[in-house]
Amino acid sequence: MKIKITACFALSACLLLTLATAHAARRAMIDTKVAEPYLGAIVTDADSGQILFEDHSDVTGYPASVLKLMDLLIFLEKIDAGSLRLEDRITISAEVSKIGGSQVWLKENESFTVDELLYAFMVQSANDAAAALAIHTAGSREAFVALMNKRAAELGMKATEFHSIHGLPPEEGQKPDVTTARDISRLARELLQKHPGCLRFTSCRERPFRDGKMIMRNHNGLLWTVPGCDGLKTGYYKKAGYAIAATAARDNNRLIAVILGSASKQSRDKKAAELLSVCFAKMPPKPAPQPAVTNAVEEPPPEAEPAPRAGRAAWLAVSITLLVLLAGAVYWVFFFRPDKSDLVQKH
Repeated sequence: MKIKITACFALSACLLLTLATAHAARRAMIDTKVAEPYLGAIVTDADSGQILFEDHSDVTGYPASVLKLMDLLIFLEKIDAGSLRLEDRITISAEVSKIGGSQVWLKENESFTVDELLYAFMVQSANDAAAALAIHTAGSREAFVALMNKRAAELGMKATEFHSIHGLPPEEGQKPDVTTARDISRLARELLQKHPGCLRFTSCRERPFRDGKMIMRNHNGLLWTVPGCDGLKTGYYKKAGYAIAATAARDNNRLIAVILGSASKQSRDKKAAELLSVCFAKMPPKPAPQPAVTNAVEEPPPEAEPAPRAGRAAWLAVSITLLVLLAGAVYWVFFFRPDKSDLVQKH
Protein backbone atom coordinates (compact mmCIF):
# COMPACT_ATOMS: atom_id res chain seq x y z
CA MET A 1 0.00 0.00 0.00
CA LYS A 2 2.82 2.36 0.95
CA ILE A 3 4.58 1.56 -2.32
CA LYS A 4 1.43 2.46 -4.28
CA ILE A 5 1.05 5.78 -2.41
CA THR A 6 4.73 6.62 -2.95
CA ALA A 7 4.45 5.80 -6.63
CA CYS A 8 1.35 7.97 -6.86
CA PHE A 9 3.17 10.93 -5.31
CA ALA A 10 6.14 10.41 -7.61
CA LEU A 11 3.87 10.32 -10.66
CA SER A 12 2.10 13.50 -9.55
CA ALA A 13 5.41 15.26 -8.98
CA CYS A 14 6.65 14.25 -12.43
CA LEU A 15 3.42 15.48 -14.00
CA LEU A 16 3.67 18.86 -12.26
CA LEU A 17 7.34 19.17 -13.25
CA THR A 18 6.48 18.35 -16.86
CA LEU A 19 3.70 20.96 -16.92
CA ALA A 20 5.97 23.58 -15.36
CA THR A 21 8.74 22.82 -17.86
CA ALA A 22 6.30 22.98 -20.77
CA HIS A 23 4.95 26.32 -19.48
CA ALA A 24 8.48 27.71 -19.11
CA ALA A 25 9.32 26.56 -22.61
CA ARG A 26 6.45 28.66 -23.96
CA ARG A 27 8.07 31.79 -22.52
CA ALA A 28 10.17 33.86 -24.88
CA MET A 29 13.93 33.85 -24.39
CA ILE A 30 14.81 37.37 -23.22
CA ASP A 31 17.85 38.94 -21.58
CA THR A 32 17.89 39.59 -17.86
CA LYS A 33 17.82 43.32 -17.08
CA VAL A 34 18.65 43.51 -13.39
CA ALA A 35 21.34 45.44 -11.50
CA GLU A 36 22.25 46.37 -7.93
CA PRO A 37 20.90 48.62 -6.49
CA TYR A 38 18.93 49.25 -9.72
CA LEU A 39 19.12 49.37 -13.51
CA GLY A 40 17.95 53.00 -13.60
CA ALA A 41 16.36 55.57 -11.30
CA ILE A 42 14.90 59.07 -11.36
CA VAL A 43 13.13 61.46 -8.96
CA THR A 44 11.02 64.37 -10.24
CA ASP A 45 8.84 67.14 -8.84
CA ALA A 46 5.29 66.15 -9.77
CA ASP A 47 4.18 69.78 -10.14
CA SER A 48 7.00 71.30 -12.20
CA GLY A 49 8.55 68.20 -13.74
CA GLN A 50 11.97 69.29 -12.44
CA ILE A 51 14.42 66.40 -12.17
CA LEU A 52 15.87 66.24 -8.66
CA PHE A 53 17.91 63.05 -9.15
CA GLU A 54 18.68 60.69 -12.00
CA ASP A 55 21.03 57.79 -12.54
CA HIS A 56 20.94 55.74 -15.77
CA SER A 57 17.37 56.96 -16.21
CA ASP A 58 17.42 56.22 -19.96
CA VAL A 59 18.61 52.60 -19.69
CA THR A 60 15.98 50.24 -21.11
CA GLY A 61 14.42 47.66 -18.83
CA TYR A 62 11.20 45.69 -18.34
CA PRO A 63 8.39 47.47 -16.44
CA ALA A 64 6.52 44.30 -15.38
CA SER A 65 3.30 45.31 -13.59
CA VAL A 66 4.32 48.98 -13.35
CA LEU A 67 2.91 49.26 -16.89
CA LYS A 68 -0.55 48.95 -15.33
CA LEU A 69 -0.22 52.70 -14.72
CA MET A 70 -0.79 53.13 -18.46
CA ASP A 71 -3.89 50.92 -18.18
CA LEU A 72 -5.13 53.11 -15.33
CA LEU A 73 -4.49 56.31 -17.29
CA ILE A 74 -6.55 55.07 -20.24
CA PHE A 75 -9.39 53.81 -18.03
CA LEU A 76 -9.60 57.14 -16.18
CA GLU A 77 -9.55 59.06 -19.46
CA LYS A 78 -12.44 56.92 -20.72
CA ILE A 79 -14.34 57.60 -17.48
CA ASP A 80 -13.78 61.36 -17.87
CA ALA A 81 -15.00 61.14 -21.46
CA GLY A 82 -18.16 59.32 -20.35
CA SER A 83 -17.58 56.16 -22.38
CA LEU A 84 -16.82 54.17 -19.22
CA ARG A 85 -18.58 54.48 -15.86
CA LEU A 86 -17.56 53.22 -12.44
CA GLU A 87 -20.96 51.58 -11.97
CA ASP A 88 -20.86 49.69 -15.29
CA ARG A 89 -20.87 45.92 -14.84
CA ILE A 90 -18.44 43.70 -16.74
CA THR A 91 -19.17 40.01 -17.35
CA ILE A 92 -16.05 37.87 -17.20
CA SER A 93 -15.19 35.95 -20.35
CA ALA A 94 -13.44 32.58 -20.68
CA GLU A 95 -10.38 34.38 -22.05
CA VAL A 96 -10.09 36.58 -18.96
CA SER A 97 -10.56 33.67 -16.54
CA LYS A 98 -7.43 31.96 -17.95
CA ILE A 99 -4.99 34.87 -17.36
CA GLY A 100 -2.17 33.79 -15.04
CA GLY A 101 0.16 35.52 -12.61
CA SER A 102 -1.17 37.76 -9.86
CA GLN A 103 -4.96 37.59 -9.96
CA VAL A 104 -8.26 37.59 -8.09
CA TRP A 105 -9.35 34.34 -9.79
CA LEU A 106 -12.18 35.74 -11.87
CA LYS A 107 -14.50 33.04 -13.19
CA GLU A 108 -16.33 32.90 -16.48
CA ASN A 109 -19.77 34.58 -16.38
CA GLU A 110 -19.09 36.33 -13.07
CA SER A 111 -19.99 40.03 -13.05
CA PHE A 112 -18.22 42.94 -11.35
CA THR A 113 -18.41 46.72 -11.54
CA VAL A 114 -15.66 48.80 -13.15
CA ASP A 115 -14.93 50.27 -9.71
CA GLU A 116 -14.40 46.82 -8.17
CA LEU A 117 -12.09 45.75 -10.99
CA LEU A 118 -10.07 48.98 -10.79
CA TYR A 119 -9.34 48.27 -7.14
CA ALA A 120 -8.53 44.64 -7.97
CA PHE A 121 -5.94 45.42 -10.61
CA MET A 122 -4.34 48.30 -8.67
CA VAL A 123 -4.35 46.85 -5.13
CA GLN A 124 -3.91 43.15 -5.91
CA SER A 125 -2.19 43.87 -9.28
CA ALA A 126 -4.67 41.38 -10.72
CA ASN A 127 -3.87 40.52 -14.33
CA ASP A 128 -7.32 39.03 -14.88
CA ALA A 129 -8.99 42.27 -13.71
CA ALA A 130 -6.73 44.28 -16.03
CA ALA A 131 -7.69 42.03 -18.94
CA ALA A 132 -11.41 42.30 -18.17
CA LEU A 133 -11.25 46.11 -18.13
CA ALA A 134 -9.03 46.33 -21.22
CA ILE A 135 -11.19 44.04 -23.36
CA HIS A 136 -14.36 45.80 -22.21
CA THR A 137 -12.80 49.19 -23.09
CA ALA A 138 -11.20 48.44 -26.46
CA GLY A 139 -12.85 45.20 -27.65
CA SER A 140 -9.70 43.06 -27.54
CA ARG A 141 -6.31 42.85 -25.89
CA GLU A 142 -4.58 43.76 -29.15
CA ALA A 143 -6.72 46.87 -29.60
CA PHE A 144 -5.99 47.98 -26.05
CA VAL A 145 -2.23 47.50 -26.50
CA ALA A 146 -2.50 49.78 -29.54
CA LEU A 147 -4.14 52.40 -27.32
CA MET A 148 -1.32 52.03 -24.78
CA ASN A 149 1.37 52.65 -27.39
CA LYS A 150 -0.54 55.60 -28.86
CA ARG A 151 -0.73 57.30 -25.47
CA ALA A 152 2.94 56.52 -24.79
CA ALA A 153 3.91 58.27 -28.02
CA GLU A 154 1.71 61.28 -27.16
CA LEU A 155 3.41 61.56 -23.75
CA GLY A 156 6.89 61.48 -25.29
CA MET A 157 7.74 58.04 -23.90
CA LYS A 158 10.18 57.48 -26.77
CA ALA A 159 11.91 54.40 -25.38
CA THR A 160 8.70 52.56 -24.43
CA GLU A 161 7.01 49.70 -26.27
CA PHE A 162 4.03 47.85 -24.87
CA HIS A 163 3.16 44.34 -26.02
CA SER A 164 0.89 43.24 -23.16
CA ILE A 165 -1.86 44.69 -20.98
CA HIS A 166 -0.50 43.28 -17.72
CA GLY A 167 3.33 43.16 -17.80
CA LEU A 168 3.75 39.39 -17.55
CA PRO A 169 6.88 37.82 -19.11
CA PRO A 170 6.40 37.47 -22.88
CA GLU A 171 5.08 34.25 -24.33
CA GLU A 172 7.00 32.46 -27.07
CA GLY A 173 6.95 34.57 -30.22
CA GLN A 174 5.99 37.71 -28.28
CA LYS A 175 8.23 40.69 -27.57
CA PRO A 176 8.72 41.95 -24.00
CA ASP A 177 7.35 45.26 -22.75
CA VAL A 178 10.24 47.74 -22.51
CA THR A 179 10.61 51.17 -20.95
CA THR A 180 12.95 53.44 -18.98
CA ALA A 181 12.78 55.10 -15.57
CA ARG A 182 12.39 58.48 -17.31
CA ASP A 183 9.43 57.29 -19.40
CA ILE A 184 7.64 55.81 -16.39
CA SER A 185 8.17 59.12 -14.57
CA ARG A 186 6.43 60.94 -17.45
CA LEU A 187 3.52 58.51 -17.26
CA ALA A 188 3.21 58.87 -13.48
CA ARG A 189 3.26 62.68 -13.71
CA GLU A 190 0.50 62.65 -16.33
CA LEU A 191 -1.66 60.56 -14.01
CA LEU A 192 -1.07 62.77 -10.99
CA GLN A 193 -1.49 66.06 -12.87
CA LYS A 194 -4.55 65.18 -14.93
CA HIS A 195 -6.20 62.51 -12.76
CA PRO A 196 -5.35 63.05 -9.07
CA GLY A 197 -8.33 60.83 -8.26
CA CYS A 198 -6.08 57.89 -9.18
CA LEU A 199 -4.71 58.09 -5.64
CA ARG A 200 -8.00 56.67 -4.40
CA PHE A 201 -6.93 53.35 -5.92
CA THR A 202 -3.15 53.51 -5.53
CA SER A 203 -3.17 54.53 -1.85
CA CYS A 204 -5.49 51.71 -0.79
CA ARG A 205 -3.56 49.29 1.45
CA GLU A 206 -6.19 46.59 1.85
CA ARG A 207 -9.63 46.05 0.39
CA PRO A 208 -12.20 43.23 0.49
CA PHE A 209 -13.25 41.54 -2.74
CA ARG A 210 -16.23 39.28 -3.47
CA ASP A 211 -18.21 40.65 -0.51
CA GLY A 212 -15.31 40.12 1.87
CA LYS A 213 -14.52 36.54 0.88
CA MET A 214 -11.07 37.73 -0.19
CA ILE A 215 -8.91 40.48 1.27
CA MET A 216 -6.64 42.14 -1.28
CA ARG A 217 -3.37 43.59 0.00
CA ASN A 218 -1.29 46.21 -1.80
CA HIS A 219 2.18 45.09 -2.95
CA ASN A 220 3.62 48.57 -2.33
CA GLY A 221 5.26 48.32 1.09
CA LEU A 222 6.17 52.03 1.07
CA LEU A 223 2.51 52.83 1.83
CA TRP A 224 3.21 51.59 5.37
CA THR A 225 6.77 52.86 5.86
CA VAL A 226 7.30 56.14 3.98
CA PRO A 227 5.55 59.27 5.35
CA GLY A 228 3.17 60.78 2.82
CA CYS A 229 3.39 57.87 0.36
CA ASP A 230 0.10 57.23 -1.45
CA GLY A 231 1.09 55.33 -4.59
CA LEU A 232 1.70 54.33 -7.23
CA LYS A 233 2.63 50.82 -8.50
CA THR A 234 5.14 48.00 -8.12
CA GLY A 235 6.22 45.32 -10.58
CA TYR A 236 8.28 42.13 -10.69
CA TYR A 237 9.23 39.08 -12.66
CA LYS A 238 12.56 37.29 -12.52
CA LYS A 239 14.26 38.73 -15.61
CA ALA A 240 12.78 42.18 -15.05
CA GLY A 241 13.81 42.45 -11.43
CA TYR A 242 11.88 44.64 -9.02
CA ALA A 243 10.44 47.97 -10.16
CA ILE A 244 8.41 50.73 -8.54
CA ALA A 245 6.88 54.08 -9.36
CA ALA A 246 6.39 55.69 -5.94
CA THR A 247 4.88 59.04 -5.05
CA ALA A 248 4.66 60.90 -1.76
CA ALA A 249 3.52 64.35 -0.60
CA ARG A 250 5.04 66.46 2.19
CA ASP A 251 4.78 70.19 2.98
CA ASN A 252 2.59 70.62 -0.13
CA ASN A 253 5.35 69.19 -2.33
CA ARG A 254 4.77 65.97 -4.30
CA LEU A 255 7.62 63.86 -5.66
CA ILE A 256 7.76 60.85 -7.99
CA ALA A 257 10.52 58.26 -7.61
CA VAL A 258 11.01 55.49 -10.18
CA ILE A 259 13.29 52.49 -9.66
CA LEU A 260 13.72 50.03 -12.54
CA GLY A 261 15.41 46.61 -12.54
CA SER A 262 16.43 46.25 -8.89
CA ALA A 263 17.88 42.90 -7.79
CA SER A 264 15.69 42.56 -4.71
CA LYS A 265 12.50 43.93 -3.22
CA GLN A 266 14.39 45.11 -0.13
CA SER A 267 16.97 46.97 -2.23
CA ARG A 268 14.25 48.57 -4.40
CA ASP A 269 12.18 49.78 -1.45
CA LYS A 270 15.17 50.98 0.54
CA LYS A 271 16.53 53.00 -2.40
CA ALA A 272 13.13 54.50 -3.27
CA ALA A 273 12.58 55.59 0.34
CA GLU A 274 16.11 57.00 0.55
CA LEU A 275 15.79 58.99 -2.68
CA LEU A 276 12.43 60.43 -1.63
CA SER A 277 13.84 61.48 1.74
CA VAL A 278 16.94 63.13 0.25
CA CYS A 279 14.96 64.96 -2.44
CA PHE A 280 12.25 66.16 -0.05
CA ALA A 281 15.04 67.70 2.06
CA LYS A 282 15.97 69.87 -0.95
CA MET A 283 12.42 71.20 -1.39
CA PRO A 284 11.27 74.34 0.46
CA PRO A 285 7.72 74.05 1.81
CA LYS A 286 5.05 75.34 -0.54
CA PRO A 287 1.94 77.29 0.54
CA ALA A 288 -1.24 75.24 0.55
CA PRO A 289 -3.06 75.53 -2.79
CA GLN A 290 -6.17 77.67 -2.82
CA PRO A 291 -9.36 75.62 -3.21
CA ALA A 292 -10.69 75.75 -6.74
CA VAL A 293 -14.00 77.61 -7.08
CA THR A 294 -16.20 76.81 -10.06
CA ASN A 295 -19.40 78.51 -11.22
CA ALA A 296 -19.00 81.05 -8.45
CA VAL A 297 -21.49 83.95 -8.38
CA GLU A 298 -19.82 87.23 -7.56
CA GLU A 299 -21.39 88.68 -4.45
CA PRO A 300 -22.18 92.45 -4.63
CA PRO A 301 -20.24 94.51 -2.08
CA PRO A 302 -22.20 95.26 1.09
CA GLU A 303 -23.92 98.64 1.15
CA ALA A 304 -21.93 101.21 3.05
CA GLU A 305 -23.44 102.80 6.12
CA PRO A 306 -24.53 106.39 5.32
CA ALA A 307 -21.97 108.84 6.62
CA PRO A 308 -23.29 111.19 9.31
CA ARG A 309 -24.19 114.68 8.04
CA ALA A 310 -21.69 117.43 8.74
CA GLY A 311 -22.47 119.26 11.96
CA ARG A 312 -25.24 116.84 12.90
CA ALA A 313 -23.93 116.42 16.43
CA ALA A 314 -23.54 120.19 16.89
CA TRP A 315 -27.11 120.88 15.77
CA LEU A 316 -28.35 118.24 18.17
CA ALA A 317 -26.54 119.87 21.10
CA VAL A 318 -27.89 123.34 20.22
CA SER A 319 -31.44 121.98 19.92
CA ILE A 320 -31.28 120.32 23.34
CA THR A 321 -29.89 123.52 24.88
CA LEU A 322 -32.70 125.64 23.41
CA LEU A 323 -35.34 123.20 24.63
CA VAL A 324 -33.90 123.32 28.15
CA LEU A 325 -33.86 127.11 28.13
CA LEU A 326 -37.41 127.32 26.82
CA ALA A 327 -38.63 124.90 29.47
CA GLY A 328 -36.90 126.97 32.14
CA ALA A 329 -38.49 130.19 30.94
CA VAL A 330 -41.96 128.65 30.94
CA TYR A 331 -41.42 127.36 34.44
CA TRP A 332 -40.23 130.76 35.64
CA VAL A 333 -43.13 132.66 34.12
CA PHE A 334 -45.92 130.40 35.19
CA PHE A 335 -44.72 128.71 38.36
CA PHE A 336 -41.93 130.67 39.95
CA ARG A 337 -43.01 134.31 39.40
CA PRO A 338 -42.36 136.33 42.70
CA ASP A 339 -45.25 137.97 44.64
CA LYS A 340 -45.35 141.84 44.08
CA SER A 341 -46.01 142.48 47.82
CA ASP A 342 -42.60 141.17 48.50
CA LEU A 343 -41.25 144.07 46.45
CA VAL A 344 -42.82 146.88 48.75
CA GLN A 345 -40.29 148.25 51.10
CA LYS A 346 -41.33 148.04 54.73
CA HIS A 347 -40.56 150.72 57.23
